[in-house]
Amino acid sequence: MTSQLARGPVPSGPVDQPVDQPVDPVDAAFPPTSRDLATVAPALADSGRFALAPVTPETWRALAQTTIGFLWLVTVGTVVLTVVPIAVSFVLVFGVGLLMLPLVLRAARGFARAEIARLGAQTGALVPPPVPAHRGGPGWWSRYLAPLRDTRAWAALGYAALATLTSSLSFALVVGLGGGGLAGILAPVYGTGPLLEDWLGWPTWLLTAALVLAGLVALWLAALAAQATTLLHVRMARGMLGAPRSAYEVAVADAARERAESRVAHVEETRHLVVGAADDERRRIERDLHDGAQQRLVALGLELGAAKRRGAQDPEVAAAALDHAHREIQETLAELRDLVRGIHPAVLTDRGLDAALSALASRSPIPVTVRTPDDDTLEQCGTAARAAAYFVVAEALTNVAKHAQARSAQVAVACDGTTLRLVVSDDGRGGAEATPGSGLDGLRSRVAALDGTFDLASPAGAGTTLTVELPCAS
Repeated sequence: MTSQLARGPVPSGPVDQPVDQPVDPVDAAFPPTSRDLATVAPALADSGRFALAPVTPETWRALAQTTIGFLWLVTVGTVVLTVVPIAVSFVLVFGVGLLMLPLVLRAARGFARAEIARLGAQTGALVPPPVPAHRGGPGWWSRYLAPLRDTRAWAALGYAALATLTSSLSFALVVGLGGGGLAGILAPVYGTGPLLEDWLGWPTWLLTAALVLAGLVALWLAALAAQATTLLHVRMARGMLGAPRSAYEVAVADAARERAESRVAHVEETRHLVVGAADDERRRIERDLHDGAQQRLVALGLELGAAKRRGAQDPEVAAAALDHAHREIQETLAELRDLVRGIHPAVLTDRGLDAALSALASRSPIPVTVRTPDDDTLEQCGTAARAAAYFVVAEALTNVAKHAQARSAQVAVACDGTTLRLVVSDDGRGGAEATPGSGLDGLRSRVAALDGTFDLASPAGAGTTLTVELPCAS
């Protein structure tokens, strides 16, 4: 029997990952004004970015958005401003528009998704997708006309028409200021100053300097205009294309309710598992006491009675009976110690989890290497979590010794203050399964009752790895 106890860090796993602070999904989808400004138009909110507006990455993204958005939105807006009035007029005149409008509104839904994706990719702003459209009542005609009651689809058409105007104005403003700024900056290159000298009567050098300065100001204004108009489009998309905040709050509340219901069902299931496991454990203890220690004590009583009767007549037989009784006492005590250890080991309470695991390893018939962090780290985990970890390792090592045909096994323990992680692995034949009623299935129930995770990987011929994670607060 061989055991090795190693302290120190354990190979990284999920337990080593930093714990993120919870984020309200509604606030994440509907950020405050300052977050939109910081993402899309920081020059309007920060004095340093204001001064460096022409050279910031946000300006170049805004320029790309302005150019691509102009080409895209003008095309879509032209189609909308053409098709929608025709469809509406056909409703009033021929009634054919009832067949056209639902198709146009369905296309508006697709446009809304494409526009949200475009703005997200070009600006980094998050616009929540619209709520799903109402599918209508029974019957194909009701389902076909359902888009007529889709307010988000009508809002998308309104956005397309309005964005046609705003994108055209923003493109003209940014291109005009940017082109004029470049022309002013390049004035010394193509000699604009001498051409204006006779007209204005200023010295050439003064005119050239004024043109360069005006060009720099124009470029700076173009950068501010690009960021401001991009922010306008983001706000328009958030208000007209994405889901309203109220609808998003309802969706988040529904998701939270579903998670709560799932949690209640999980608690009920694990409660039944715990009750069943406790009942099975009680029956095991009763059986072990009745078939083991009780039978030994009865036999011991008979053996001592026989020795007492023969003591005066045949001292040698009495001595042999006493020797046998002594061995029975030792075996009974060992059996009782094993039974008590199976309920709750004293070494776990007295000396901690690392000593308890080391004791398990020392009793294993195959070499076991145990790696644990220091005692202070393990003390961060609750008593229930440490007890569950002990029984997981005990059951796993028992299975390794009985069934795995392994040459060695390893036990690795890690703790980050919130999660206790165990990895028990061996180099045996593999093929282990947590079948109902098995010891591994009982471990899975014990872990589930503590809100832990249980993962068993045991490919045939490649050993077995059991990974368990337990909340430290358990």
